[in-house]
Order: sequence, then C-alpha cells, then structure tokens
Amino acid sequence: MPTSFKDYYATLGVPRDASQAEIKKAFRKLARQFHPDTATDKQLAEEKFKEINEANEVLSDPEKRQKYDRLGANWQDSYDGGPPPRSQGSPTEGGQEFHFGGTGFSDFFEQYFSGGSRYGFPEGWEAPPPGTSGGRARRGHDIEGDILVTLTEAMNGTIRPISLQTVNRQTGEVQTHTFQVRIPPGATSGRRIRVPGQGEPGFYGGAAGDLYLRVRHAAHPDFTSTEADITYELDIAPWDAVLGTEVVVPTLDGEIKLRIPPGTENNQSLRVKGRGLPKGKSGERGDFFVRIDIVMPTKVSDAERAIWEQLRQTSSFNPRKTSAA
Repeated sequence: MPTSFKDYYATLGVPRDASQAEIKKAFRKLARQFHPDTATDKQLAEEKFKEINEANEVLSDPEKRQKYDRLGANWQDSYDGGPPPRSQGSPTEGGQEFHFGGTGFSDFFEQYFSGGSRYGFPEGWEAPPPGTSGGRARRGHDIEGDILVTLTEAMNGTIRPISLQTVNRQTGEVQTHTFQVRIPPGATSGRRIRVPGQGEPGFYGGAAGDLYLRVRHAAHPDFTSTEADITYELDIAPWDAVLGTEVVVPTLDGEIKLRIPPGTENNQSLRVKGRGLPKGKSGERGDFFVRIDIVMPTKVSDAERAIWEQLRQTSSFNPRKTSAA
C-alpha cells in the first residue's frame, strides 16, 4: 500500500528554514483556529487539528526534524542513508503490513516517526514443508502503535473507533476490521493501552496477539502536560509583577481566579493543587502550574514615557547591585 508524503512545512505554513520560535507561533495560531473544542465545523476542524499536530510533532522536535529534512525529495528511496523501513510491516519477507485508522496519525508518520513495533510472522515461525497444509499452533505477535489523544479526552476519557487494515505482502489480500478502544480519564502521554486479541492473527488455530496503543498527547495552543500535571503560560505586565494582581486563567475544566503575588519573577511557576489530569481511580489529580512570562511594552506614548522616566529617577532599585551582591 503506497504511503503519501506529508509536507509538514506546508501544513504549518512556514518555510523550511523556519526557526523553532516561528514553528511554535505558526502551530499555536492554527491550533487555536482549528481546535475541535472551539471550532464551528467540528469534523473539518478535527481532521485539520490532527494534521497540524502531526506536523508540529515532527518539526518541533530537532531530532525528528533533522530526520525529516534528510528524507527530502527522494524520501521513498532514502532513509538515514539506507532503504526506507517497511511500512508498519514485518521484518521478514512475505510478512504483513498493518495500517491504522482513527489513531490521529498518518501512515507516513507511523512509518518514519512512530518508533512503534509492527510484527509479521512470530519469532521462530517456520513455513510448513511443501505439500503440507498445517503446522503447530502459534500465537500471533503483538502490535504497537501510537494514538493521538487531546488533553480534553485525557481529562474526561472517551471511546475511540479504531480500524486495523492488514495487507498480505505475498497475495495482496487486504482485511480490515474495526473495534472500539476506551481511553480512560487520566491517560498520560506515553501510557500504553492494551486491546486484547486485536493484534496479529494466530497461526494454525493459535490465539491472536494483542494491540498496544501508546498515548501521545496532542499539542495544545495553551497547555502542556507532564505526567498528570498541566502547565499554562501567562503573560503579565511588569507593573502587575511588581504590585501583584488577580487574573482569570483557563484550565481544562473551567476558569479559575488566580492571585499573582507582589514581586513575582519572570518564569516563576504558581501552583494550583489538584487541577491537573486525573490519577487513576483514586480521584486524586495532578497539579496545574501557571508559568509567568513578564512582557515588556515595545511602544509607549509620551505620557507613559514620562511616567517611566519618573520611575527611573525615584526608584531605589538597582538590578546590577542586586546581582553583584
């Protein structure tokens, strides 16, 4: 089954020499526009959101981006100086290819950037001698794949329809079956979800293997996740950092009021206990962190400049003396 090349730079609308800051800015702009939670056309937004998440997954990671750039125009013929890996298939000739649907990732990503394992014939399997039709029953191999999960899905849990298409390399026969996968509340990035019996079919009456789906949190325009903790970056003015203030910030389950204490420093994190992702069945939750980014004004009016000048003349604060001490 042919795999279509994905132009991740075109997906994000950035040039190939874009900086990491430009990639981050482009992703956030598109993610806010097409986030399924806020978009009007949810079906269209969901597909677009998956595309920009996949592009960001590769281009925001220096190692993955370097690998992607090496593919270049001859992506089908060259991979790290050698032939491309078999598309989600067997390490042995005549094995099977596996193509997922509903995971949120394209075949192109699965082939080159997933890092999952797709097995063909089980280890130790031997073809029956010519003229025979049977063999010893063997369990099918397990299959691993990635599944893109939004933070909202990780927060509340969901049921996802998944399809698994198996292509026999020898005969070209294609078989597709679909099933439901439960994403539990609190599914953290990197967690493996086991789907019993949905791996490779068994041989000669043997049991089927299992499917393991590795959770990858979809990048969010406002939040990042670390295990069950959620972080939000908050921009504040310098006077709010000095004097303190109260702000309203979004969380995964509604807005909260947050007090910014006087003397808050740049990059300081304020912790809100128990407003992160659920932790198992205990009811306990991770924490919510607000990371402060003090933003300086780039343009000031004459009146504002006069106030800044007055502050410079009257303030006893000297950062050079403070740092030297």
